Amino acid sequence: MDSVFDELYEKYHQDVFQFLFYMVRNKEHAEDLVQEVYIRVFKSYHRFEGKSSEKTWLFSIARNVAIDFFRKQKGWKEKILEKFDWSSNQVKDEYPIPEELAIQNEEIKRIYDCLENCTMDQRSVIVLRYIQDLSITETAQALGWTESKVKTTQHRSLKVLKKQMEMLFEKEGSESEKVRVER
Repeated sequence: MDSVFDELYEKYHQDVFQFLFYMVRNKEHAEDLVQEVYIRVFKSYHRFEGKSSEKTWLFSIARNVAIDFFRKQKGWKEKILEKFDWSSNQVKDEYPIPEELAIQNEEIKRIYDCLENCTMDQRSVIVLRYIQDLSITETAQALGWTESKVKTTQHRSLKVLKKQMEMLFEKEGSESEKVRVER
């Protein structure tokens, strides 16, 4: 078991951390939650049936750990909204994750800003599908949903993102025009 556990940790640690960070938006909490994920993995690996990939199984556990974290928070619904402040730079890991490098790109940053207008389910689907690169089947397994629900949620979240992006561009366009007029 130790070698299997070590392999799982080595192979997926960074992916699990990234997922949890996107969910809780706090490095220390994400690190604590990663440890909780691997404690649960260690305790329950003997029950893993192999019906899904190990990665999908880990993300399923990570999602449940994140949900448990929010439930333990006082006023957890309000905390969820506060936790997703995508404009703040709360993480400084010694090894920059690819998303930290990409966030420097202004268009990517706008997308992250608009993600805060999605529900937790919509955000989970976007993170798993487009950031963690899981298939629809893997995403459904990780979330405990049907593939149909993943497709529907993905469609709705992309519509929300598109609408928010359009509003952001309109707002930025009108602000840049105001600056030009004032000069």
